[in-house]
Amino acid sequence: MTGLRERKKEQTRQRIAAVALRMFTERGFDAVTVNEIAEAAEVARTTLFAYFPAKESLVLDGVGGDDLAGVVARRPAGQTFLEALRAHSGAFAARGIPETDLDALLARVRVIHGSPGLQSAANALLHQQRQALAQVLAAEYGPTAASLMAAQIAGSLLTLQEAYFQRLLDGASADDAGRALVQDIAVAFDLLEHGLTHLEGH
Repeated sequence: MTGLRERKKEQTRQRIAAVALRMFTERGFDAVTVNEIAEAAEVARTTLFAYFPAKESLVLDGVGGDDLAGVVARRPAGQTFLEALRAHSGAFAARGIPETDLDALLARVRVIHGSPGLQSAANALLHQQRQALAQVLAAEYGPTAASLMAAQIAGSLLTLQEAYFQRLLDGASADDAGRALVQDIAVAFDLLEHGLTHLEGH
């Protein structure tokens, strides 16, 4: 019974998110109310908020959820934090995004780009991710150095993400965008490991 109940809850969650995304795509994030989403998804407003605590979370669920701090904290002995993060990013690039999820993902990206409020909320989530990474690094390097390193890492990964999504928005296939991402990750982490002078003479 517990398994069935959890599956039904997940189905309800997915239905609410899918309905919200469709309405946001058609009319824009700011033009759609929570009451309209709840009615279209055939759930009570209180039920919607039980799954998504704010209207923004209907779109931003998972944004900033990449646990960079956890990747660093759980890395095996003898592995540097940059090696751990490089491996983590490389694994995502190799895995890619299933074609079945691509349309919904790009729709979310377009909705976020179309709403200054959503962009601000997404930036706040990414800031929390960066702060968590800095906190883990501070134990080894001290707060100032950790904050600077976390900012460089987070900025690099955000730039990679933006380039990846832009390729997809421009019509690149998931495979082509993934291959380009693999190359970008190599450049980004070479720069993080060796500094800006790494590319001099190349």
